[in-house]
Amino acid sequence: MNLSLYLLTVLIWGTTWIALKLQLGVVEIPVSIVYRFGLAALVLFVILLATRRLQAMGRRGHFICLAQGLCLFCVNFMCFLTASQWLPTGLIAVVFSTATLWNALNARIFLGQRITASVIGAGGLGLLGLGLLFWPELAGHDASPQTLLGLGLALLGTLCFSAGNMLSSVQQKAGLRPLTTNAWGMLYGALLLGGYCLLRGTPFTIDWSMRYVGSLLYLVIPGSVIGFTAYLTLVGRMGPERAAYCTVLFPVVALNVSAYAEGYQWTAPALGGLVLVMLGNVLVFRKGARPATPPSTGSLGAQPVPGSAALVRPSP
Repeated sequence: MNLSLYLLTVLIWGTTWIALKLQLGVVEIPVSIVYRFGLAALVLFVILLATRRLQAMGRRGHFICLAQGLCLFCVNFMCFLTASQWLPTGLIAVVFSTATLWNALNARIFLGQRITASVIGAGGLGLLGLGLLFWPELAGHDASPQTLLGLGLALLGTLCFSAGNMLSSVQQKAGLRPLTTNAWGMLYGALLLGGYCLLRGTPFTIDWSMRYVGSLLYLVIPGSVIGFTAYLTLVGRMGPERAAYCTVLFPVVALNVSAYAEGYQWTAPALGGLVLVMLGNVLVFRKGARPATPPSTGSLGAQPVPGSAALVRPSP
């Protein structure tokens, strides 16, 4: 079951860059994000109410969902989309893929989980492999103040994604399923970003072209409803640090799709990088790699996260 969810997440989020690219144009980026998660929340609430699976939550649960919405469905998307104005997408992919290591560190600090050598080794191999995959793009990029700003935003987006992972893990330890917490989190994220758009005076326009509507529906159903539910279920089942290795595989899927759709040419360093990424994947799933989870949940309490073909999004 875990492997199926893992592959589903990688395949979905590894292809959402296509839909993100098709979103560019008439509608402002923040507004498109509001549409995406507002509609995704609506779909989830309809499903949960129709199947009577919507779980009741107390004030604490709603507060954590609000924080999760801010981290996973609002700030991190804005950070990465803004950073993409100044950074090559390969570099953004490398920064985002550090989520594996950040999740391991945060799980240790906030959830009291042991960091295993296999997870650290997998993260290191994955980052090295991504460096080889995107070496031409990384080597050809000159440093500038905008580069530093973009790197800072990309890192902030990754940290927000990791924080959202921790919050989801806490909710699941409290017995709340990802379907319910995602519904509320997406709603809160859409409302927060919608409020930001209103304060900024950003117009809520809509593009009724097949290109925009089709890409929006792909981002809403597979990209958000299915993708985030599958991924956050993995966070609860496998632990945040192992589930986050999905972020290393997204670029691999994106590049393979690009080779078919846009003529991306594989090189020897890129193939070597692919081998390293896959070796890291083996380390993540090898027997005995899962860290033991102590009864306590640490400092969070013990009560019961456009442009080129290689574009990778935090979730998407």
